[in-house]
Amino acid sequence: MYKIVSIPGDGIGPEVVAGAVAVLQQLSKKHGFELVIEEHPFGGASYDLHGEMLTDATLEACRNCDAVLLGAVGGPKWESLPHEHKPEAALLKIRKELGLFANLRPAKVYDALIDASSLKADVVRGTDFLVFRELTGGIYFGQPRGYDDNRGWNTMVYERYEVERIARLAFEAARKRDGKVISIDKANVLEVSQFWRNVVHEVHKDFADVVLSDMYVDNAAMQIVRNPKQFDVIVTSNLFGDILSDIAGMITGSLGMLPSASIGTKYALYEPIHGSAPDIAGQNKANPIATIASVAMMFEHSFGLPEIAREIYKAIEDTLAQGLRTADIASPEETALSTTDMTAAIVRQLGA
Repeated sequence: MYKIVSIPGDGIGPEVVAGAVAVLQQLSKKHGFELVIEEHPFGGASYDLHGEMLTDATLEACRNCDAVLLGAVGGPKWESLPHEHKPEAALLKIRKELGLFANLRPAKVYDALIDASSLKADVVRGTDFLVFRELTGGIYFGQPRGYDDNRGWNTMVYERYEVERIARLAFEAARKRDGKVISIDKANVLEVSQFWRNVVHEVHKDFADVVLSDMYVDNAAMQIVRNPKQFDVIVTSNLFGDILSDIAGMITGSLGMLPSASIGTKYALYEPIHGSAPDIAGQNKANPIATIASVAMMFEHSFGLPEIAREIYKAIEDTLAQGLRTADIASPEETALSTTDMTAAIVRQLGA
């Protein structure tokens, strides 16, 4: 039995999570495993119901399940709230409370979508790399922080253990891929980045079979656009990973295509990397593929069933190969499918 906490969240979150749940239910029926899905509010939806973005009940449910599936959080409705009460603050809190220190973001270009990228086909064809973003340290959590009328300040801090554990995961992943890790930092101007680089190299001594190189973050941003195929596994800090993984998302054609996993020692949360897209919320236009692919990551990393993960990825690839597209990846001459129709197409592939 697998117990999953579903947190649809805000905007298009409920629509794409519904697609992922449909896939889970199909797999449960096909493979004969028991599935328990418990839904809880989070973000703006929780604030409207309970006056807080993350309730103790939702947090406790996340601590008592096998995996968490999250849709999206935030929107204009809640932007005027104080910073500490915004949906994004709740997202940082749930990561911290569950100890989700590693964010895994794959950047894979599906053959059927090469023309959807803003880059030339020969540049992106074959792109398949994995970003390990440190998730619970760095400038998003460092103290002191604040601002007044004349000054704003944040502190970028990393402890040795924070760098060691994310580096170790990246090296272990590289062993199962092409055996290459690029550590991204800004060691030429930031002392905290020099510390990051030193610790990553110390951890590398335990992984002599993996090739390690370093790259400054500004160069990395350029290289992801210039030659994305050179990357296999990237490991980097919270802020840099946030920015670079979004750049990687756009070269693949759409943020609506990319899943993510946030993993800790005990808990794991899976979510698409796109936002709540309030401009299309409730219109049945959102692309559910990133959330469905997040379920594939769930089977691989939380349930230890990589064969079912591969089954999901193949269903996505086969659906795209048929020319089926949602609005974000459709060309002007193509008919765009709704969220529910794209979900149904992928579910049909899974049933084949």
